[in-house]
Amino acid sequence: MDTTDPRIDAYIRKAPEFARPILEHFRSLVHEADPEATETLKWGHPAFMHGGILCGMAAFKAHCAFHFWKGSLIVDLKHGTADAAMGQFGRVTRIADLPSKSVLKGYVKKAVQLNEAGVKPARPKRAPRPPAAVPDDLAAALRRNQAARKTFEGFSPSQQREYVEWITEARREETRKSRLATTLEWLAEGKQRNWKYQ
Repeated sequence: MDTTDPRIDAYIRKAPEFARPILEHFRSLVHEADPEATETLKWGHPAFMHGGILCGMAAFKAHCAFHFWKGSLIVDLKHGTADAAMGQFGRVTRIADLPSKSVLKGYVKKAVQLNEAGVKPARPKRAPRPPAAVPDDLAAALRRNQAARKTFEGFSPSQQREYVEWITEARREETRKSRLATTLEWLAEGKQRNWKYQ
């Protein structure tokens, strides 16, 4: 099975001259560490796959960036950075900016192990958004329409927010009034804001 992708060859050929040997170095290193890794393009940049994304690389005008998809579980901070905005190794302008071959191969092997085990990095929990502030015109209309009010009050905060934002984002007064009338009609029928797509 061919694990290389001609689009990656083209990407490297189009990269700035300084970047080509760096990209080739990383590419060959990935294949040495994991002969089963396949290549593809993700978000316009070369990526290496084995049971999911392992790692990727990118070339810019004055630097290259390399990242491991599950970098927080793989890269030792003495060889990388906690801030993965430029990949775990910062702005790479020469091969010497990267960790040694043995360290990088170890990272690739660890990435393969994590993918094969189905391990996912922990995602930071977001604080729940506060309930939407109901505008006065909607509050008054809900007081006059018991069916609509009952539906609205039974919705989750995010479902309520969809209606509130739809009404308050109207730029013209006529549009706002039209949306308010539609909101009351749909709520009286027990419909969520995006009921057409459910």
